[in-house]
Amino acid sequence: MIIGVPKEIKNNENRVALTPAGVAEMINNGHSVYVQTTAGEGSGFADEEYTAAGAVVLPAIEDVYAIAEMIIKVKEPIASEYPLIKKDQLLFTYFHFASSEPLTHAMIERQAVCLAYETVEKTDRSLPLLVPMSEVAGRMSIQEGAKYLEKPLKGRGILLGGVPGVPPAKVLVLGGGIVGTQAAKMAAGLGAQVTIMDVSLPRLRQLDDIMPANVTTIMSNSYNIKKAITDTDLIIGAVLIPGAKAPHLIKRDMLKSMRPGTVLVDVAVDQGGCIETCSPTTHENPTFIIDDIVHYCVANMPGAVPYTSTLALTNATLPYALQLANKGWQKACAENEELKKGLNIANGKILYKGVAEAWNLPFNKELVLENAVC
Repeated sequence: MIIGVPKEIKNNENRVALTPAGVAEMINNGHSVYVQTTAGEGSGFADEEYTAAGAVVLPAIEDVYAIAEMIIKVKEPIASEYPLIKKDQLLFTYFHFASSEPLTHAMIERQAVCLAYETVEKTDRSLPLLVPMSEVAGRMSIQEGAKYLEKPLKGRGILLGGVPGVPPAKVLVLGGGIVGTQAAKMAAGLGAQVTIMDVSLPRLRQLDDIMPANVTTIMSNSYNIKKAITDTDLIIGAVLIPGAKAPHLIKRDMLKSMRPGTVLVDVAVDQGGCIETCSPTTHENPTFIIDDIVHYCVANMPGAVPYTSTLALTNATLPYALQLANKGWQKACAENEELKKGLNIANGKILYKGVAEAWNLPFNKELVLENAVC
C-alpha cells in the first residue's frame, strides 16, 4: 500500500503521525511511504531521518494526498485539505466528527474512508488510541491550569500547592477516566486539594483506593457540581462519551457562582466541551474570559509537547496502521472488531451512531466488509 504522511497544518500542531521508526516498519512490510518535507521537524525528526528509514520526501501536501492510498495524520483535516482528499482514500487520524458538522459533511461528500483513532475500541471498552493523548492532556491540564492561575494571566493569583502556613489551591476534576485520573494525580502531586467526580460508583471506589490522601472522590451530579464550584480555584473538564458530544456539566449561569479568577480547562472541547461557555482555542491564543472566569480551551493540547506526544501516539497507532496497510481497510476491519469500531464514515455514509445523532443525519448500521455484512 502507498502510505502518505502530510505535515500537520492546524495552528501550532507540531506532532507528526509517523516517526522514522514507524516508516521503517512500514517499509519492512512491503509498503511505500511518502512524507511531506519538514513534517517531523516540530517533533524533532529531520527529513534525512525519514529518507534513511526508506521514505520518499515530497515537497508539498498536494503531492502527498495525490499519491497516497492511505493518509496517516494526527489531527482532522481542515478546510484547505478537503479538496485534496480522493474518493475511497483511507484517512487514519483523530476526527472528532461530533464536534464539527462541516468536517462531517465534507468527508461524506469526498466519499473518503474515515477511520477515527478516538473510536477504535477494545472489548473492555477501553480506547487504545485515545489513551496516550488523554494521558498527555490530563497531565498538561494541570500544568496549564496552574500557569493561568497566576495574577498577570488574570487568574486568582494562587499557587497550586500552597506553602507552609498557606492552604493549597482547590482543584475540581469532572470525570474519572484517563484524563481525569492523570489530572488528579498531577494536581495531587503538586500538593493541591483535589476533588474528582464521576457518575460511576465502581470507578470512584477504584480511584479512592489508588489516589493519595489529598484526593477526595464525590459522585457527579448537578447538585454536587454546583456546590463544589463556589470555592474551587481550578476546574478540569474531563468527560468523554466515545464518538459523541460531551454533555454540558457546567452551564453559563453557573459562572456567576464562581470566584473571579477561577480557571476552567476543558479537555473535552474537541468533543464539544463539557463546559457550556467553552469553545475551541489555539496555542497561539489559548484563553478567553467570560464573567471574570478564565477559560483555557485548546483543542490540541498535546501538540505543545510534540516529542513526547508523537512517540506516545505512534507506539499506539502503528500496530493498527500496519493491519490496515497489510490487509486493506475492508479485510482489516472485518477481522478486527476494534478497527471496525473506528470506522466513522465510508462510501459517503455515516457508520458511527454518535456522529449521526450529533448532526441528525442518517445512520447506516450495516457495511459490507469482505463479503460479510458487519
